[in-house]
Amino acid sequence: MDDDLIPASQACELLGITTATLYAYVSRGLLESRPGTDHRSRMYRRQEVERLAQNKKAGRGAARGAAQSLDRGLPVLETRISLIQPDGPYYRGQSAVAAVRAGATLEDTARLLWDCGPHDPFAAVPAPWPALLAPLATNAALPPLERTLACMPLLALDVRHSFNLALPVRFELAALLLRQNAALLIAAAPDAAPVHLQLAGHWAPGDDTLAELVRAALVLCADHELNVSAFAARVVASTGAHLHATVCSGLAALSGPRHGGATARAYALLEAGADEVTARWARGDDLPGFGHALYPHGDPRAAELLAMLRAHAGDTPQMEQVEALIARAHEVSGLRPNVDLMLATICYAYGLPAAPALILFACGRLAGWLAHVLEQQTLGKLIRPRAQYTGLAPSAANARPNA
Repeated sequence: MDDDLIPASQACELLGITTATLYAYVSRGLLESRPGTDHRSRMYRRQEVERLAQNKKAGRGAARGAAQSLDRGLPVLETRISLIQPDGPYYRGQSAVAAVRAGATLEDTARLLWDCGPHDPFAAVPAPWPALLAPLATNAALPPLERTLACMPLLALDVRHSFNLALPVRFELAALLLRQNAALLIAAAPDAAPVHLQLAGHWAPGDDTLAELVRAALVLCADHELNVSAFAARVVASTGAHLHATVCSGLAALSGPRHGGATARAYALLEAGADEVTARWARGDDLPGFGHALYPHGDPRAAELLAMLRAHAGDTPQMEQVEALIARAHEVSGLRPNVDLMLATICYAYGLPAAPALILFACGRLAGWLAHVLEQQTLGKLIRPRAQYTGLAPSAANARPNA
């Protein structure tokens, strides 16, 4: 065996971390793992581990800390919206998991995240699509995100300067956007029914158990602090852009395979089965849908959805395959499912394709994006971080003014 490779126990000792944190470092790309002597073990390059350990010590400086803040590091701004705890996210001090168990809907969660108080922005009935937009908005042949991204800017034409409106009016516009976004993602007409009933009714009419799972998934996905898409929406909002533009920025960020697109990768792993888990881990590949850097001991959102799936569909062949895959992943890697896998599992267990998993994510997370946008608009400040230049230094000739 290569003398430069060390086992997980030694890597943890050098870094002063737990095995779960070591796996999180690998999932974040901070370390690369290689197969060990058997399919259950992983090895790590000593030089990479020692370099990371040195960076951790050096990272206590302000400049290093600021740089690391953009990768799940130090906090970069204050918010009253959500807090990530070991038992899951808290929305304005209230547990998201507890809200699911209490029967909260996405609309209930949005009112909480937006801090609406007694005002109900969902009281109004949404208007039909404008005549010019309807053919595009209801074109089911288009991919969901692309259809939504195409329509959102056109819907903004009549409310170009929504950031200047009074707060109750902005709440109502946010509620309208939440409903319009859901309708666009399933190529339907805007509807006043709860979003989870719209989605479940579109995918499996009359299936109450799927509707319950959709409701829970939407609430658990509603916000997750400064995730990539929420931060993108917040940065755009800081420029004074209208709500529709911020929604587009969030959807664009969500489309990437390292964010919302991870649901499609997780769905593909479910289709491939438990043996693919072993093969991927042996090759040094990641396991989409497993592990979360902010939940080294397991994603509580995933645990809640898995418990509901076991109660509603636990005796089906599909769930038996899911359980086998989860067990194999834990056996070979020690990793537990995250919310991406559970969104994919909802679709897999109910015979749906992969696309609805991303739709669930996009419908739920919009509530959080809008919460961050409203908060940023209230602050009225531009988000403009600085970069630390590490490229080629200007030459002395270029630095001197012309004679």
